[in-house]
Amino acid sequence: MDRRQFVAGLAALAAAPGRARGPARYPKPDREAMVAVEGGRIYVRVNGDLRGPKPPVVFLHGGPGGTHGAYLDALALADERAVILYDQLDSGRSDRPDDPGNWRVSRFVDELDTMARTLGVGRWHVVGHSWGGTVALEYGARRPDVLSSLILASPLISTRSWIADADMLRRELPADVREELIRCDALPAPQPVSCETATGAFYAAYNGREPAGEGHKAYRSQSGRGFNLKLYEAMWGRSEFVSTGSLKNYDGEPLLAKLDGARTLFVGGQYDEARPGTLAGFAARVPGAEWAVVPGAAHGIFTDRPDESVALLRGWMQRHDT
Repeated sequence: MDRRQFVAGLAALAAAPGRARGPARYPKPDREAMVAVEGGRIYVRVNGDLRGPKPPVVFLHGGPGGTHGAYLDALALADERAVILYDQLDSGRSDRPDDPGNWRVSRFVDELDTMARTLGVGRWHVVGHSWGGTVALEYGARRPDVLSSLILASPLISTRSWIADADMLRRELPADVREELIRCDALPAPQPVSCETATGAFYAAYNGREPAGEGHKAYRSQSGRGFNLKLYEAMWGRSEFVSTGSLKNYDGEPLLAKLDGARTLFVGGQYDEARPGTLAGFAARVPGAEWAVVPGAAHGIFTDRPDESVALLRGWMQRHDT
């Protein structure tokens, strides 16, 4: 099945009535560890056999400051390979030293090398979503030798491209919402409820179009301290439309030339705030790379359309299990 046929099949699945959105509960990890990295320890969970015949896959969560909980549906892949989920330092169940000196892109990339050594992984598939896509991009340029494949899912490749996309999508919202978002960018914190409402309208359109399933709710209620807003604001800022943190001048676009295109997949949602056209443009700059769109999904492709996203990754990794 070629990629065009595969994506067409996803579209048919998305249109099917009565589609379940994830299980009522998710499996417990087969293995858990607190892995020592620079600055503290990170929480790692594994499902499946790390010594199995197929390379494992590791998922890098978004944020900065998010958690592994958004990728629980990927545990379905553990029927054929080990699935590694983890929380970056200062997020979720990992240690929270809250030291801004740790909040460097290169240190987050180093976490992957340390994790691989600790788990005894010599080669793996790497899936980075959103800010996790930034870390995966940097890792892919640094360590192409250990990659079975690299999947950049709705990635932050450069701050200027991200903000350009956000500005374009903001213009597609109703005039009153658009004007309120522009007004709120200039207001100091705490902002009025009207700003929260307008931001919520943007997120509902482009960030997550489906409510969390019962399994996700149950897991997240036990998943530690969750999202770290302090880390997010320090590295990014308060708004999708203006970056004021340490990533405000981030530009990973030159790294695209260092990727192994034959093993690189760009993927995003149909309504993603990382716009499909932008992702296609990045893919075109990596000779041999592929890109795919998950029908019906916004930025949260794994929670909006879990079955389709998992099926896409399953097919891609099976083609690149070397």
